[in-house]
Amino acid sequence: MLISFGCPVSGAWARPETITTIARRAEELGYSGLWAFQRLLVGQDQDLAPVYRSVLDPTVALTWAAAATTRIRLGVSVINLPYLSPAYLAKQVSTLDLLSGGRFDLGLGTGWSEPEFVATGSNPNPRGRRVEEYLTVLHTLFAGGTSSYSGSLYEIPPSEMAPRPAQPGGPPILLGGTADVALRRAGRIALGWVSSSRAGIEDIARGARIVRAAAEETGKDPSRVRIVVRGVLHSGPLSGTWAQIREGAQQYAEAGATELFYDPNWDPRIGGPDADPKAAAELAEEILTELAPR
Repeated sequence: MLISFGCPVSGAWARPETITTIARRAEELGYSGLWAFQRLLVGQDQDLAPVYRSVLDPTVALTWAAAATTRIRLGVSVINLPYLSPAYLAKQVSTLDLLSGGRFDLGLGTGWSEPEFVATGSNPNPRGRRVEEYLTVLHTLFAGGTSSYSGSLYEIPPSEMAPRPAQPGGPPILLGGTADVALRRAGRIALGWVSSSRAGIEDIARGARIVRAAAEETGKDPSRVRIVVRGVLHSGPLSGTWAQIREGAQQYAEAGATELFYDPNWDPRIGGPDADPKAAAELAEEILTELAPR
């Protein structure tokens, strides 16, 4: 199982100098990747966790991290696809992939926040058809050359998007979701699944089984399916001493995860908007050092 880390995008530690420091240090320590997430806004009447109160744009933050590094991969878990047209997102992520030298992984979801749907003039429904058409458009544009697409939800007139992303065929696409139909879709049309922050060991084991079974049914090698888990520290198996947290991480590997990223954004001492920025950065760097891959 690969070990990665959360990119500073939420709250007190989400500062340019901290992104640079954490990204470079994570690369030096041998972490596989840095993972960001998306949150546009919080409705006045929404009672959401501190992690969601102040969040940088993930593609911009990861581009900043890319400029400070050369090897570590850069992922987002997840961008909510209803908020952006597929052509616009294709241009954004192709640019990030090209500028980073082909290091970007794209996680996509359909969203859950009603104020964000209203603010972006978007609708996640019909979820299944929307996800399938969206991915078809992305792959069409990533392929290069003149292409077109005409579906019930999206349309691309005969056109060309250049430059292409650095990775042939575009950045690897992973899908989020918890319902069985979403898990099967991740195995069927994507390269894998990214879990939510609320997923426990049993959720990961169940999700990995469903995703891999769906992949195998479509003729894919289930052993190549990616299962990426956000590891919320001080919760569930990832609590206690550093040694206990490492042992807890192994439980995710046994449940079928192929990559775990420790995410300090969910610690209110780090990702809370009212935390002390200096103390937050120091605590995050301590976590980064103590949990570095061995």
